[in-house]
Amino acid sequence: MPKMKSRRAVAKRFSETGTGKIKRTRDGKGHILTKKSRQRKRRLRSGAYVSKAYEKNVKAMM
Repeated sequence: MPKMKSRRAVAKRFSETGTGKIKRTRDGKGHILTKKSRQRKRRLRSGAYVSKAYEKNVKAMM
Protein backbone atom coordinates (compact mmCIF):
# COMPACT_ATOMS: atom_id res chain seq x y z
CA MET A 1 0.00 0.00 0.00
CA PRO A 2 1.44 3.41 -0.94
CA LYS A 3 2.19 6.15 1.55
CA MET A 4 -0.50 8.71 2.30
CA LYS A 5 0.03 12.02 0.57
CA SER A 6 -0.21 15.18 2.64
CA ARG A 7 -2.56 17.94 1.59
CA ARG A 8 -0.06 20.49 0.33
CA ALA A 9 -2.37 23.45 0.97
CA VAL A 10 -2.72 22.42 4.62
CA ALA A 11 1.00 21.72 5.00
CA LYS A 12 1.80 25.25 3.80
CA ARG A 13 -0.70 26.98 6.10
CA PHE A 14 -0.12 25.13 9.37
CA SER A 15 2.90 24.02 11.37
CA GLU A 16 3.24 21.77 14.39
CA THR A 17 4.98 22.95 17.56
CA GLY A 18 7.24 20.84 19.70
CA THR A 19 4.42 20.18 22.17
CA GLY A 20 2.09 18.96 19.41
CA LYS A 21 -0.10 22.04 19.02
CA ILE A 22 -0.93 23.30 15.54
CA LYS A 23 0.07 26.89 14.74
CA ARG A 24 -1.79 28.98 12.16
CA THR A 25 -1.78 32.52 10.83
CA ARG A 26 -4.77 34.78 11.33
CA ASP A 27 -7.02 35.49 8.38
CA GLY A 28 -8.00 38.94 7.17
CA LYS A 29 -4.52 40.33 6.44
CA GLY A 30 -4.45 39.66 2.70
CA HIS A 31 -6.18 42.67 1.17
CA ILE A 32 -8.67 45.52 1.80
CA LEU A 33 -6.44 46.83 4.57
CA THR A 34 -7.30 50.52 4.23
CA LYS A 35 -10.58 50.28 6.12
CA LYS A 36 -9.09 48.17 8.93
CA SER A 37 -7.71 50.01 11.92
CA ARG A 38 -4.01 50.12 12.73
CA GLN A 39 -4.65 48.23 15.96
CA ARG A 40 -6.62 45.51 14.17
CA LYS A 41 -3.89 44.99 11.56
CA ARG A 42 -1.28 44.81 14.32
CA ARG A 43 -3.27 42.08 16.09
CA LEU A 44 -3.54 40.12 12.85
CA ARG A 45 0.27 39.85 12.70
CA SER A 46 0.40 37.51 15.66
CA GLY A 47 -0.31 33.85 15.06
CA ALA A 48 -2.82 31.62 16.80
CA TYR A 49 -3.38 27.97 17.58
CA VAL A 50 -5.93 25.66 15.99
CA SER A 51 -8.73 24.75 18.41
CA LYS A 52 -8.87 21.27 19.92
CA ALA A 53 -11.95 20.43 17.86
CA TYR A 54 -10.07 20.80 14.55
CA GLU A 55 -6.61 19.70 15.66
CA LYS A 56 -7.17 16.03 14.77
CA ASN A 57 -8.46 16.89 11.28
CA VAL A 58 -5.53 19.16 10.47
CA LYS A 59 -2.97 16.63 11.71
CA ALA A 60 -4.48 13.94 9.50
CA MET A 61 -4.18 16.18 6.45
CA MET A 62 -0.58 17.23 7.15
